[in-house]
Amino acid sequence: MSKYTTGELAKLCGVSVRTVQYYDTRGILIPSELSEGGRRLFSDNDLRKLRIICYLRDLGLSIDSISKLLSETNTESVISLLLEQQEAALESEIEERQLQLKKVAELKSSLKSMDHVSFDSIGDIAYIMTNRRRLRNLRLMMVLIAIPLGILQWSSVILWITKGIWWPFLIWAVTIIPYVIIFTRWYFKKMAYICPQCHTIFQPSVKEGLFANHTPKTRKLSCPSCGHRGFCVEIAAPYDNILKGNES
Repeated sequence: MSKYTTGELAKLCGVSVRTVQYYDTRGILIPSELSEGGRRLFSDNDLRKLRIICYLRDLGLSIDSISKLLSETNTESVISLLLEQQEAALESEIEERQLQLKKVAELKSSLKSMDHVSFDSIGDIAYIMTNRRRLRNLRLMMVLIAIPLGILQWSSVILWITKGIWWPFLIWAVTIIPYVIIFTRWYFKKMAYICPQCHTIFQPSVKEGLFANHTPKTRKLSCPSCGHRGFCVEIAAPYDNILKGNES
């Protein structure tokens, strides 16, 4: 039967000497014998055992799990349980990494559209990304509210054109005015904007926001903090801003 020193065993398994020594101290790879000079000597069985340990480590199993597996007599049930746990852990890690990869791609895309990049501007992008779901939900709510009103509008117009009945359109025209006022106030209470100059998050007055030049994602406003006037990125208002608005 062959005998291997720590260095020879490490070389055969493609690991470092320190790794073999660590497994020895953890009690999962104890040498078969000691030479007269006190050198640790490993057998063919130890070599096979180390290769199995290395394989399990490649699967991501911890030293504690491998130690538990080696100490159990019912190896089949233990390894099945350990592999199921490891599979669940790896799937969770993959999902987390994919989410991180998506965030990296979004950040890279956002940075390409910016003329000047600073640490604060990266913070703005990060805030916009985390705020995106709330903003999407608010805009979806706006669409859902607008759909029935649009249906009523066109129904009254068609009824007027085809049947000559004009009063439903008149009722719609009268009722839409207070609705627009209420809806506009609600909209600017729920939305906030990020100043591209000082990165302050603020809410404009209803009048300023309503008549400001805008795009689907920005609005040209004056920052109350630094006075900069330019296109500010629209976000869902932070909860503390909404609370302050309710208190006032």
